[in-house]
Amino acid sequence: MPLHLIKLCVGCESIADLEGWIAETSAERRRRKQPDEQVHTTRMMPKRIPELLEGGSLYWVIKGMISCRQTLLDLRAVTGSDGIGRCAIVLEQKVIPVEPRACRRFKVGVILMTNPSRAILPRLDVLTPICRRVCGASLPNWACSEPMS
Repeated sequence: MPLHLIKLCVGCESIADLEGWIAETSAERRRRKQPDEQVHTTRMMPKRIPELLEGGSLYWVIKGMISCRQTLLDLRAVTGSDGIGRCAIVLEQKVIPVEPRACRRFKVGVILMTNPSRAILPRLDVLTPICRRVCGASLPNWACSEPMS
């Protein structure tokens, strides 16, 4: 069963903003004759890489709503200019809208979660036992709200 990531999409007001940013960075990479791939760099390298790469996605939180996802293509260990290790998340450039779901603020950068094959997130009562099994802790009450009607 694939695992998925969820991250805050800082600086985007909408899915269109995210798609515009992807198009701009893609054009810049092509102009510089660099590989045309979308890479999002984050601090921590996930531990369950094989499960993430078996059909996993990165779900983006935009303006407090889980709004869209992108398929994970690769996870690479990289070192920043400051000498600190980071994770380069390589994503498919196609942005797939999902059924919007409210997501309250969270302080952790990445939350691992399992997801059925459909393009919506599991209910909180399903996600909490999975989180407990994966990381030994319950999902905080403020992490995600109940599905929107």
